[in-house]
Parts: sequence; structure tokens; C-alpha cells
Amino acid sequence: MRLIIYTGKGGTGKTVSACSTAIMLAENKYSTLLMSSDPAHTLTDALVMPDLGYEAKEILPNLQALQIDPLTEMNRQYTTILSYIASLFHARGIDETLAYELAMLPGMTQLFSLLKIEEVARTKAYDTVVLDMAASGEALRYLYFPKLVGSIGRKLTGLVGMFSGFARIFQPLSKLPTPPQNVMQNELELLARLEELNMIMRDQNMTSIRLVANPDTFSIENAKRAFMSASLYGINVDLAIINKILPTGSSDIYYAQWADFQRVKIEEAKSNFYPLPVKEVKLHGMELRGIEMLRENGKSMFENQDPADVLFRGNVFNFTREDSLLRMTVKVPFTEKDDFDVERHGDQLTIKVKNRVGYVANTIPLPVATAGMKLSRAKLEGNELIILFERIA
Repeated sequence: MRLIIYTGKGGTGKTVSACSTAIMLAENKYSTLLMSSDPAHTLTDALVMPDLGYEAKEILPNLQALQIDPLTEMNRQYTTILSYIASLFHARGIDETLAYELAMLPGMTQLFSLLKIEEVARTKAYDTVVLDMAASGEALRYLYFPKLVGSIGRKLTGLVGMFSGFARIFQPLSKLPTPPQNVMQNELELLARLEELNMIMRDQNMTSIRLVANPDTFSIENAKRAFMSASLYGINVDLAIINKILPTGSSDIYYAQWADFQRVKIEEAKSNFYPLPVKEVKLHGMELRGIEMLRENGKSMFENQDPADVLFRGNVFNFTREDSLLRMTVKVPFTEKDDFDVERHGDQLTIKVKNRVGYVANTIPLPVATAGMKLSRAKLEGNELIILFERIA
């Protein structure tokens, strides 16, 4: 299965880009599923299909579409665990409604939207899946959650383990309920699915993220943050699309100035996203809605190119030997000298990179070759973070 994920700032045209790509894939004879996790339900607007919902519906031959409902996904996959964790809070005297709110970890709705990918992959029903992801590059940080919880799960029995461990210790005093067998089983299944989702997302032959931006500072900066996050998490980004470009040569000074400004931003974007391919897509004369207009937009996006191709591959992590040193290279675009922090914890390395809205963090399992070695130093060279390990004397 080929998975293509479109992300970008709200209003850049990522939904239209996703729909156009899905139509072109279907017309190239790929069995295609178009999904959206955007709560604004923009697929229905773009396709002009108001009855599009949670169940896959045929749009064209070889093309089906559905709108992911995060609440439905939550109820199907997390209710047992959620109810147990909420019962722990409620047993401590917290109001039941508030207990449920507290039991909801940040980002869970986005995470369970992404779990739909794992479910679809298991069915093996489609050649290609196109996902219109929620309008923020920051949504990518939820892709770190499977690794984090998976690691915790192996060591502490995961989410329920953290809560239930306290429950067992304090049960004689507080009457906190211990987790029943079905809760533990549900959690093990969830952890397994999170691990599988992580493997899907990091498979460069299967998954690509495609960034959508307009030729303006705000959306390009958002796409740059998404590019950095994806690079740090080991997810392949194979394309940047600069969308809604005004035609040049207008006799109206207002539009001519905007067109000139956009050309400067497009050139900046090509430099910023190098070596990614950058596609330029014009601003159409009217609103892009309906199959025919989306098809035309798809043709302008890809021309004679197969949209299912992996348009770029880049190795995010590299390990090389240098005498007694082991050199690890991590791509971290758009990073300054003092914006990163590196720590080693046993057989894992945690890298935190600062951006304008906070930190992006990733925990990387280290190869066996680093056993008996210590973290020596880290330095930034261009857009690569160089981490050196040396043997313990």
C-alpha cells in the first residue's frame, strides 16, 4: 500500500491537493481511498458531496472517500481504557465528568484519527491511500506518541500500568480499583497497533508526506516546521507544493506587486526545501470545487508524472566509523547552533530541537555498535546534526 499524507497551514489548499491527487491516482487505475482527519469536514465541500461520512463511499471508479470521525475512533478503540482511568480519578472524589476530561491525554483525538491508517493497511483493500491531515504541521508531533507509549509499555505496562501500579499500592487505603483483564488486553492491543502505525509511517517505500504552502511567509514557515518534525521523526517528505500562485504580467499595479512578491517567496521556498522537488501550482480563476475542476488541478500538479511515485528519498539517520569514533548524522533543517539538546539514556538517544513554537523531541534507538561507547559531543554542520560516540577507556 502507498500512503500519501498532505499537510499544511489552514487555507493553503491541502484538501484540494489531496482530492486532486486521489482523482489522478484513480484514473491511473490505482484502487484509491481518500481520507480526511480535518474536523472541518472539507472533503464534502471540495467534492461537493454533502453525504460523505464515516463509511467509505464510491466517488469515481477506483476511488472511495471517507471522513474520519475522531470521536467514533475513540469510542471504538479507547473506551475501555478511558473508563478505567476515569474511574481511578472518580474514586479519589473527582466529579465523573471532570474525571473523563482528565483521562483524555493531549492529542488523543488526532492520534486515533491516524490509527485509521493502520486499520486500512491491515485490510489490504487499496493500492493507495491519500490522507488530508488536520491543518497544522504540528499535528506530526502525535506521530511521536506511538514510540513513546510503546517504550513505556514495554517497561511499565503502558498507560494503564502507570495508573494501575499506583492503584495496587494504595488500594488498601484508597479503594482504588485495579484494572480488570479486559482493560489490560485492550491496552496491549492498542500498544501493538501504535507500534504498527509507527512502522508504517517510517517506511519510506510506503509513506510520504507532501507539504502544501502558499507563496507567503506564514504558510512557508509552517511547512518548514512540518519538514523539520518529519525529518527528526524519520518520516519521508517527498514533495513541497507552492499553491495559489498569481499569474505574472498583470497591467494592474496591485496584482503585479503581489505577483512579484510571490516570485520572491517561491524562490525562497525552493532554497528552503532543497533538495525536495517543489511544484508550482497556479491560482485558478474560480473556486476549486467538484470532480472536473479537481481533475484539472491534478493534471497541472503532476502533468505526465505518476502521483504514486516516491518523488524523493532522503536518509534522515546515517552511521559511519571514524577510527575509534562512531559518527551519527541526523538531518535537522532550519535549526540554529544553540537550538538543540542531546541526551543518552541506555540504548536510546533523545534529541530535542527548538523551533518558534516550542520543542520537537524524538527518541532514537541506538545500534548495538554504540554499546561500550559514550556520547562524546554534538555539533551542527549546515542542516545536519553530527553526534559522536567514543569508546569508554
